[in-house]
Amino acid sequence: MSFQDIAIELKKPLDYKIGKSIEAIGSGFAVNKHTAAIAFSGGKDSTVLWHLIRTYFPEKLVEIIYGNTGVEFPESLHFARKIGKEWGGEHFHETKLSRTNEEGLKYKAQREVLDWLIQEGRIGEVLKADGKLKSTRTLESKATLEMWEDFRTRKLIWPKDTPMSYWWCCDQYGFPILGKAASKLDARRINIDCFLRFSESASNKEELLQYYDVLKECKFSQHCCKLLKKDPSERMQAELDVDVIFKGLMASESRTRRTNFATRGYLYKSHRDHLGDDPFYHCNPLQIWTDDDIWEYIRLFDVPYAPLYDITWTDSKGIEHKIPRNGCFGCATDILFRDNHLEALRHTHPSQYKALMNYGMDEQLKKLFYARGSGTDTIKGVFEDPEGFLGGQINLFDLVREKIDRRSIDDEYDPEFPDKVSRECLGEEDNP
Repeated sequence: MSFQDIAIELKKPLDYKIGKSIEAIGSGFAVNKHTAAIAFSGGKDSTVLWHLIRTYFPEKLVEIIYGNTGVEFPESLHFARKIGKEWGGEHFHETKLSRTNEEGLKYKAQREVLDWLIQEGRIGEVLKADGKLKSTRTLESKATLEMWEDFRTRKLIWPKDTPMSYWWCCDQYGFPILGKAASKLDARRINIDCFLRFSESASNKEELLQYYDVLKECKFSQHCCKLLKKDPSERMQAELDVDVIFKGLMASESRTRRTNFATRGYLYKSHRDHLGDDPFYHCNPLQIWTDDDIWEYIRLFDVPYAPLYDITWTDSKGIEHKIPRNGCFGCATDILFRDNHLEALRHTHPSQYKALMNYGMDEQLKKLFYARGSGTDTIKGVFEDPEGFLGGQINLFDLVREKIDRRSIDDEYDPEFPDKVSRECLGEEDNP
């Protein structure tokens, strides 16, 4: 399907779109030989998808996989569990986070070990021939017993069996700032530090060199999406023997999703190890829907939805806004866009906002803005304000948005089809 065809489909009436969705759902069930499941987020889109399947395919047994990332909006989490119990019963499943399999150092401690090795002239013990870090574990193993004891006293250690949460991920990999097009390296921060400082893998591309210059100041990553959403969901799919997953993705949400709909359609095949030689299918029945269609359907059929969408906030110009999309409250991938997640969070959920800033996102944002040539006196004054990112009269997000070149930034955070440099090439182990 061409982009022009998609544009025509997007303008069709809701009745037509419901019919196309029913056809797409039917095609998903037609190839289903094992277990069918819905990827449920607690958001309006996946709720409408679930309602469609319940309404038009009541005889079909479907498992519901709720991806609880640990940083869900409380209103969305409560709704997901409530509707999951009412509609899904024993077929409603909540994903669990991975856990660390041994003790590990926090990033601050890893940096101290790295600096110590450099001072002692022992840095070669942890680097590959090309200057990349052998592995995070190799670095941590060089810390002395006295250093480990000091790190424990200073609470710079992640104990064994620590949930690999959003907070763990931000410490080890970096905060989810900017879109996927801006996150080219998927490795721990300490690995990237070594790569940038010691690796002989030079690049002549101006864009990459500029990207590396930014990384020297600010580490940002989208690894949290893989760690909190993709991996737990796929583990659950394997446990349930799922071979068809229904998702509420829409082509209208981003250029990436339009492209994937154009090339793959409503139903496409992939592979999962738990199925052996049998194929795994992704089915996206809402591809030609828009947000307006979703809300029209909700009103027409009295579909319940998370109260998150009814929360309002007022900007500095007196304009009232609502939270348009569900998702992790710690997401800053849309930081350069008006009414982004953090701007809304600052007004609607101040305690969560302050937790993010106090954990270190404020410092990373400051470094990012300076690294991208935005260190003007005006911005510096806002940064030095005691309130800083935690509040204040100046809308810092609007201010910074005017100073940063967005040309290389993607139009939306979309984790489905990442374009990453492999973790292995940076010395990152597969099982952290």
